[in-house]
Amino acid sequence: MIKDDVQLGEGVSIYHPNLVNLYGCKIGAESKIGSFVEIQKGASVGARCKISSHTFICEGVDIGDGVFVGHGVMFTNDTYPKAVDAEGRLQTEADWKLIRTQVKNLVSIGSNATILCGITIGEGALIGAGAVVTKDVPDYAIVAGVPARVVGDVRTKT
Repeated sequence: MIKDDVQLGEGVSIYHPNLVNLYGCKIGAESKIGSFVEIQKGASVGARCKISSHTFICEGVDIGDGVFVGHGVMFTNDTYPKAVDAEGRLQTEADWKLIRTQVKNLVSIGSNATILCGITIGEGALIGAGAVVTKDVPDYAIVAGVPARVVGDVRTKT
């Protein structure tokens, strides 16, 4: 489902439009969106990005240009998620605080990585498959593990 309020840049490719859930988001020119991707309201994806299948990009996530997001990548936007309030009623938007996340240009995020909210992933960084990113990632850093730690530099590939 692609809602009418989605802003699609020129040349965006959505290979299976019936197998995505996009609403209230912005997708930059020439980006590619895989199957079973959800991109929520208030999220943005830059130009010439590749968002692979089964990825979840929630409200408050801003992705720069030329970013690769592998299969099954999950972003979060709430530090203390709950289903109900103190009285047991389902939470509403008024019951929680949105925590934003920024992914700068030319980042690559490996499959099944989890990106916790409130962080910045620096330009050109590489996030290893399966990593759980819990803090800011410097520009051009290679991070891997749970929690993710700097293990190298993209510029030197060490």
